[in-house]
Amino acid sequence: MKNKADLLNQYWTDIYFHLHYIHTDKITHQAIRIMQLIDKQGNIGVSEIASFLNVSHNTASEHVKRLENKQFIIKKRDPADERKAFICLTGRGKEVLDRNTSLDQEKLKQVLNELDEKEQCAIEQALKILSERAKQCKF
Repeated sequence: MKNKADLLNQYWTDIYFHLHYIHTDKITHQAIRIMQLIDKQGNIGVSEIASFLNVSHNTASEHVKRLENKQFIIKKRDPADERKAFICLTGRGKEVLDRNTSLDQEKLKQVLNELDEKEQCAIEQALKILSERAKQCKF
Protein backbone atom coordinates (compact mmCIF):
# COMPACT_ATOMS: atom_id res chain seq x y z
CA MET A 1 0.00 0.00 0.00
CA LYS A 2 1.32 3.44 -0.96
CA ASN A 3 1.68 6.17 1.64
CA LYS A 4 0.11 9.60 1.18
CA ALA A 5 3.29 11.20 -0.17
CA ASP A 6 3.62 8.46 -2.78
CA LEU A 7 -0.02 8.92 -3.79
CA LEU A 8 0.27 12.71 -4.04
CA ASN A 9 3.39 12.38 -6.16
CA GLN A 10 1.63 9.91 -8.43
CA TYR A 11 -1.37 12.21 -8.78
CA TRP A 12 0.86 15.22 -9.48
CA THR A 13 2.93 13.44 -12.13
CA ASP A 14 -0.25 12.14 -13.79
CA ILE A 15 -1.73 15.64 -13.85
CA TYR A 16 1.45 17.21 -15.22
CA PHE A 17 1.99 14.45 -17.80
CA HIS A 18 -1.49 14.83 -19.24
CA LEU A 19 -1.97 18.59 -18.93
CA HIS A 20 1.43 20.21 -19.57
CA TYR A 21 2.17 22.40 -22.54
CA ILE A 22 3.93 20.77 -25.47
CA HIS A 23 7.59 21.63 -24.97
CA THR A 24 8.95 23.52 -27.95
CA ASP A 25 11.91 25.28 -26.36
CA LYS A 26 15.42 23.84 -26.35
CA ILE A 27 16.24 24.38 -22.71
CA THR A 28 17.84 22.23 -20.05
CA HIS A 29 16.25 21.17 -16.79
CA GLN A 30 19.02 23.03 -14.97
CA ALA A 31 18.14 26.25 -16.81
CA ILE A 32 14.47 25.85 -15.87
CA ARG A 33 15.43 25.33 -12.21
CA ILE A 34 17.47 28.56 -12.31
CA MET A 35 14.60 30.46 -13.88
CA GLN A 36 12.19 29.07 -11.27
CA LEU A 37 14.52 30.23 -8.50
CA ILE A 38 14.66 33.72 -9.99
CA ASP A 39 10.88 33.78 -10.42
CA LYS A 40 10.04 32.53 -6.94
CA GLN A 41 12.68 34.37 -4.92
CA GLY A 42 13.61 37.45 -6.95
CA ASN A 43 16.61 39.74 -6.42
CA ILE A 44 19.14 36.93 -6.43
CA GLY A 45 22.70 36.81 -7.67
CA VAL A 46 25.03 34.19 -9.05
CA SER A 47 26.05 33.12 -5.53
CA GLU A 48 22.49 32.18 -4.64
CA ILE A 49 22.17 30.23 -7.89
CA ALA A 50 25.42 28.38 -7.16
CA SER A 51 24.19 27.51 -3.67
CA PHE A 52 20.75 26.43 -4.94
CA LEU A 53 22.26 24.14 -7.59
CA ASN A 54 25.11 23.04 -5.34
CA VAL A 55 27.69 23.99 -7.98
CA SER A 56 30.68 26.32 -8.06
CA HIS A 57 30.28 30.05 -8.62
CA ASN A 58 31.99 29.68 -12.02
CA THR A 59 29.57 26.95 -13.13
CA ALA A 60 26.58 29.02 -12.03
CA SER A 61 28.03 32.01 -13.85
CA GLU A 62 28.26 29.98 -17.07
CA HIS A 63 24.60 28.96 -16.72
CA VAL A 64 23.68 32.62 -16.22
CA LYS A 65 25.63 33.67 -19.31
CA ARG A 66 23.82 31.08 -21.45
CA LEU A 67 20.44 32.30 -20.21
CA GLU A 68 21.47 35.91 -20.83
CA ASN A 69 22.54 35.03 -24.38
CA LYS A 70 19.11 33.50 -24.99
CA GLN A 71 17.58 36.70 -23.55
CA PHE A 72 15.71 34.76 -20.86
CA ILE A 73 17.30 36.72 -18.01
CA ILE A 74 18.96 40.08 -17.49
CA LYS A 75 21.36 41.35 -14.86
CA LYS A 76 20.53 44.63 -13.16
CA ARG A 77 22.71 46.70 -10.87
CA ASP A 78 21.55 47.14 -7.30
CA PRO A 79 20.75 50.86 -6.96
CA ALA A 80 21.75 50.75 -3.29
CA ASP A 81 25.15 49.19 -4.08
CA GLU A 82 26.41 49.48 -7.66
CA ARG A 83 28.94 46.68 -7.03
CA LYS A 84 26.12 44.17 -6.69
CA ALA A 85 24.00 42.81 -9.49
CA PHE A 86 20.80 40.84 -9.29
CA ILE A 87 19.20 38.68 -11.94
CA CYS A 88 15.68 39.08 -13.32
CA LEU A 89 13.59 37.18 -15.84
CA THR A 90 12.82 38.95 -19.08
CA GLY A 91 9.34 38.80 -20.60
CA ARG A 92 10.62 36.12 -22.96
CA GLY A 93 12.11 34.23 -20.00
CA LYS A 94 8.77 34.32 -18.16
CA GLU A 95 7.02 32.89 -21.22
CA VAL A 96 9.55 30.07 -21.59
CA LEU A 97 9.38 29.30 -17.87
CA ASP A 98 5.59 29.20 -17.96
CA ARG A 99 5.53 26.87 -20.97
CA ASN A 100 7.98 24.53 -19.27
CA THR A 101 6.56 24.42 -15.75
CA SER A 102 2.84 25.23 -15.92
CA LEU A 103 -0.20 23.34 -16.99
CA ASP A 104 -1.72 24.13 -20.37
CA GLN A 105 -4.56 26.57 -19.63
CA GLU A 106 -6.86 25.14 -22.30
CA LYS A 107 -6.35 21.53 -21.25
CA LEU A 108 -6.88 22.48 -17.61
CA LYS A 109 -10.07 24.41 -18.43
CA GLN A 110 -11.45 21.37 -20.26
CA VAL A 111 -10.85 19.13 -17.25
CA LEU A 112 -12.26 21.70 -14.80
CA ASN A 113 -15.38 22.15 -16.94
CA GLU A 114 -16.10 18.45 -16.46
CA LEU A 115 -16.21 18.91 -12.69
CA ASP A 116 -19.07 20.34 -10.68
CA GLU A 117 -18.58 23.51 -8.63
CA LYS A 118 -18.09 21.62 -5.36
CA GLU A 119 -15.29 19.50 -6.90
CA GLN A 120 -13.63 22.59 -8.39
CA CYS A 121 -13.70 24.35 -5.00
CA ALA A 122 -12.30 21.28 -3.23
CA ILE A 123 -9.40 21.04 -5.67
CA GLU A 124 -8.67 24.76 -5.46
CA GLN A 125 -8.75 24.73 -1.66
CA ALA A 126 -6.54 21.64 -1.37
CA LEU A 127 -3.93 23.03 -3.76
CA LYS A 128 -4.02 26.43 -2.04
CA ILE A 129 -3.35 24.84 1.36
CA LEU A 130 -0.56 22.66 -0.01
CA SER A 131 1.02 25.66 -1.78
CA GLU A 132 0.89 27.83 1.34
CA ARG A 133 2.42 25.13 3.54
CA ALA A 134 5.14 24.39 0.99
CA LYS A 135 6.13 28.08 0.98
CA GLN A 136 6.51 27.98 4.77
CA CYS A 137 8.91 25.01 4.76
CA LYS A 138 12.62 25.67 5.11
CA PHE A 139 14.50 22.78 3.54
